Amino acid sequence: MIRCLTFLLLALALASGSERLNQHRVTSSRSPAPEPGAETQLIPSLVEGFRSAKEWNDRKRPELLRLWMQVLGKVEPSKQDRRWFGDIRKARILDQQDLGAYTRIRLELPMEKDFFQPHLLLLPKGQGPGPFPAVIAWTSSTPDYTMPEQWWGAWLASRGYVVLTGWSFIRNYRDQTTVRTGAAEKVYERFGHWLGLGKMVHDARREAEYLRSRKEVDGRRIGFIGFSLGAKAAVYVAAFAPEIKATVALDPHIAVNGGTNWYDPWYLDWLRPFPGIPTPEHTVLSLLNPDPQRPGFEHDHHEVLALAAPRPFLLIGGSQSEDRGGDSDDLQSWGYFNRAREVYRLLGVPDRIEFVSTNDGHKANGPNIDPAWQRFFNRWLK
Repeated sequence: MIRCLTFLLLALALASGSERLNQHRVTSSRSPAPEPGAETQLIPSLVEGFRSAKEWNDRKRPELLRLWMQVLGKVEPSKQDRRWFGDIRKARILDQQDLGAYTRIRLELPMEKDFFQPHLLLLPKGQGPGPFPAVIAWTSSTPDYTMPEQWWGAWLASRGYVVLTGWSFIRNYRDQTTVRTGAAEKVYERFGHWLGLGKMVHDARREAEYLRSRKEVDGRRIGFIGFSLGAKAAVYVAAFAPEIKATVALDPHIAVNGGTNWYDPWYLDWLRPFPGIPTPEHTVLSLLNPDPQRPGFEHDHHEVLALAAPRPFLLIGGSQSEDRGGDSDDLQSWGYFNRAREVYRLLGVPDRIEFVSTNDGHKANGPNIDPAWQRFFNRWLK
């Protein structure tokens, strides 16, 4: 009887989102690693054996950083590649509109010396002299760089935030290439081993550098928000862009081998052999899953979220189903979040990481989505 009661209590605990520690099932039929049985494996703890924040920062954090820098290649250009990057302040101003509560400026930023990327800059109007907090807002894989104004930017700019809208280079890159016409390959050709997500981190850092150059911006209070494709970028921005003080990832589907496409060439490029290493087996997949005989990945995005600590991070999920698959963070995303939260707890800042689980769907806005990111930015940037 006691044993049955114990099993019942355990089942009830695992059924609640806050206690989920199992791996996410692999629901993408296109995944290069089907991983049968992955859902039976526990996500590895990142704090086991560590008694203090200092121990973790001295030993575990450098270990994780080395691994993920191997994966990404880099998050900024090497010394010889800096010749491709000039003064980000030399923006081209295309036009300007007065929208009452804020001014809307359409401009192009020199992300590389021979590549200007379009953006919208929204400046608060009639809301005091500033300087104001700022938010970089990235779109998803369908609309263009202007859509974040409608999703989040108008609300933020009308309440005393500078907003810079943008999009990933895979949507619009040199020679008008896109994700479908070789944007990721152009990065490899010019810069060597630099994964798409690593390049996105650097682009966000360039945008932050531009914002810091503006007198209207308080450079100590810059945030980032992204949806879907932009949310995938947000996960890595949170970890590898220290100038970003608070980050919102809206439905990235956090599991690295869940229902979405982190494996694609423009994100983590799992199957490309590493340059200079003759064995084709040495790939990103071999780093994330060094023991293919063991179900489940040894390394996953709870490690990247841990690298964001102690900076504030908000994950918003669009599904409260058990295993929706596709792009939405569902209930199984709790496992990755909980492992990352253990690190935040060890560092003494458990309130700086949040997972808001909604049934609003894979959308940038919703009745439960909007109050979450609005409250988050008001708390950590305002």
